[in-house]
Amino acid sequence: MFQILSIKGTVNFLRHAVPISILSLILVLASLTSLATKGINWGLDFTGGTVVELEFSSTANLQALRAEISSEETEGVVVQHFGSSRDVITRLPVKEGVKSELQVQHVMEAAIKLDPQVIQKRVEMVGPQIGKELAEQGGLAVLVALICILIYVSFRFEWRLALGSVAALAHDVIITLGVFSLFQLDFDLTVLAGVLTVVGYSLNDTIVVFDRIRENFLKMRKGSPEEIINTSITQTMSRTIITTGTTLVVVIALFLKGGTMIHGFATALLMGIFVGTFSSIYVASFLAIKLGINREHMLPVEIEKEGADQDPLMP
Repeated sequence: MFQILSIKGTVNFLRHAVPISILSLILVLASLTSLATKGINWGLDFTGGTVVELEFSSTANLQALRAEISSEETEGVVVQHFGSSRDVITRLPVKEGVKSELQVQHVMEAAIKLDPQVIQKRVEMVGPQIGKELAEQGGLAVLVALICILIYVSFRFEWRLALGSVAALAHDVIITLGVFSLFQLDFDLTVLAGVLTVVGYSLNDTIVVFDRIRENFLKMRKGSPEEIINTSITQTMSRTIITTGTTLVVVIALFLKGGTMIHGFATALLMGIFVGTFSSIYVASFLAIKLGINREHMLPVEIEKEGADQDPLMP
C-alpha cells in the first residue's frame, strides 16, 4: 500500500494525501450542510426540562414503564437505565402549559403501579432560559479553546505549521458535530466535554508530529519537505499507534459498557480519535506543505550585533 522511500524504512504517507484530503473536504462540507439543515439535537441540559431518578426494588422493566408514563403531559419522555438495572432515569422535556411538578407526579404514579417500593432519589429541573445560556456558554467554550490554541501554536511553531494544526482541529470538531447532527444524537453537557477532549487529544497528536518535523528539518540537510515530513511521521507512528490503541481500548469499553449517561461522551471521543489521528497527517502536515514549508523557515533568526562587521584589530 505504501511506497518505501529509502532503505531506512521511511513510509510515503503523503502519497495518498490528495485523495484523503479531498475525502476530508467532502466530510467537512457534508457536516456543515447537516448542521445548517438539520441542526443539533440538543439534550435537556440545553433545552430545559426535568430529570427524575428512580430506584426500583428489582430489575426495572423499561418498556412497561414507558407505556405507563406515556401521556400528553409527558410526550417525548426518555426512560433509561442509570448505573444498575434497578436504577432508572427519566428525562421530561418542557411542555407549554404543563408544570414540571405535574410531570414528576405522573412519573411517580406510573412507577408506583409497577413497583410500590420504588424510591424517588433525585429530581432536577432545568428552565429553558438556563438551557439557552448553557448552549451559548458551551459554544463559547469551544470557540475560546480554539482561539487559545491558535495563539499557543503560533508562538511555538512557524506560522505554516500553526495554520495546519488549527485547520486540523477545526476539521475534527466539525466532523464530530456533523455526525451528531446527521444521526440526530442527543447533544448534552457530556458530549460537549467529549468535544473539548477531542480538541486536546488532536492537538497533542499534531504537536508530537510537528516537533519531530521541526527537528528533522534542522538535522536532515538533504531531502525535500515531503521526504522530511514522511520521515517524521514514520518516526512518530509507533508512539501514535500505542497511544491511540490504548485510548481506544478504554473508550470502546465506555461505549459498550459505560451506560447511557456517558454514551454520548464515548461516541464523541471515538469519532474524535479516528478523525484526529489521520488529520494530523493528511490535514495539518499536508496543508503545511501546500503553504510552502521548507528548511529555511525552521532556521532561527540571526540577530546581527552592533559592530560585528568591523575588524577587531582596528583601533
